[in-house]
Amino acid sequence: MAERPTVLFICHNHPSVRPGGAEAYALELHRHLAASGEVRSVFLAKGGPPLAPAGRVHLGTCVAPVDDRPDEYFFYTDDWNGAYDWTFGTIRDDKRLYTKHMRAFLRAIRPDVVHLQHTMFFGYDILREIKNSCPDAAIVYTLHEFMPICHRQGQMLRATDGTPCMQESPRRCNECFPEIDQQTFFLRKRFVQSHMSLVDRFIAPSAFLAQRYIDWGLPEEKVQVEEYGRTPPAGEAPVQPRAHRDRFGFFGQLTPFKGLQVVLEAIIRLHDSGSATPDPLLAALERAAAPEPPALGGEREEPDEPRPHVRIHGANLDLQPGQFQNRIAELLEQAGEHVTFIGAYDHADLHAYMAEVDWVIIPSIWWENSPLVIQEAFHFGRPVLASDIGGMAEKVTDGVDGLHFRANDPTSLAATMRRAAGDPDLWERLRGGIRPVHRMQDHARWLSENYEQLLHDKEPAHAG
Repeated sequence: MAERPTVLFICHNHPSVRPGGAEAYALELHRHLAASGEVRSVFLAKGGPPLAPAGRVHLGTCVAPVDDRPDEYFFYTDDWNGAYDWTFGTIRDDKRLYTKHMRAFLRAIRPDVVHLQHTMFFGYDILREIKNSCPDAAIVYTLHEFMPICHRQGQMLRATDGTPCMQESPRRCNECFPEIDQQTFFLRKRFVQSHMSLVDRFIAPSAFLAQRYIDWGLPEEKVQVEEYGRTPPAGEAPVQPRAHRDRFGFFGQLTPFKGLQVVLEAIIRLHDSGSATPDPLLAALERAAAPEPPALGGEREEPDEPRPHVRIHGANLDLQPGQFQNRIAELLEQAGEHVTFIGAYDHADLHAYMAEVDWVIIPSIWWENSPLVIQEAFHFGRPVLASDIGGMAEKVTDGVDGLHFRANDPTSLAATMRRAAGDPDLWERLRGGIRPVHRMQDHARWLSENYEQLLHDKEPAHAG
């Protein structure tokens, strides 16, 4: 093993193309390790369609640098996009993507460690090619979601009724996708597991996710739980003096699974007491419509009672199904002045957006793993309202640093928002219960020690 090992990170996307939590963390980790000088770090991200409109830069090659960075590359799969099999997670028929282009890249980089952050668009076959091209390399795989387990984009939500799913099986998967027979789902699991058996170490950022994968069939001794490390975001988010802590923020991908629709339905319930059957828990919130207060630094007269308002921050609504886009548009219209839609934002400005809210809502309707937004909210001292399932319930402690509400239940969220906005003492107490965020420097040190141990364990097998 070289004194300064080479670590190759492989990811399904580069944040400069489309923002996303897993890829943002992966790039942050790569750049931290590269700056530390302890390893030679290289980052390879899938480039081109469907996430980016433009394809490869040079004909005849699948690899191109990211801007002018010498250690970050795009890997273009333009010629194979139509051949990607979403059921099995593989490139159908033509395997030159692996045996020619990926093989050439791996042999040029000669990594000591290959750390996969995602196999989407590359395919699970990339694991086999890594093993063939770099037989002495340690293979590490961070599990960000449940895509190897669940054919429904890894969300583990039943297509039949939208309820969270705890366990896959050929029969249950066929119920969600009747066009795919049970035998195919049986073979899918065997195919994916056969490739993942080549991995030396799996990293799960939450105990919940780790247990789901162990139940699915990963060897328990190969799975380690380690929280995401984060570099503190730039800037400050000062607490604004307010009589009521009634400003809520949503930060995240604008997808059906992230629960934006739950937030909008909740704020509508809070302000709409004119329906035929108002919720008795919320009837006391009847009030005249209130204008949005001015931006930070402006003066306004404090109302006598809370006037909950939600600020929506996020991107990629344009990539969602038309039905979902239309539903969000309808809900935004109904919510009116009680919602401010910010849309996509620069992460460098996150502190300014956090300064405008008192609470951060994580309303995902799927299990989640370890949403980065929770760490960001805690860094800026904002308590979190979170769905009471999966990684969210694990990372947010009800009554200590945030509040839980029933997942996918707008009425429960509305009642929780009402409680949060109406009790300033509660906000102060929960804010005081927020624990320090796991720092990237500590996380990177933990990873480096794991890389070293894995490489050390491999040495005897190749001695002599």
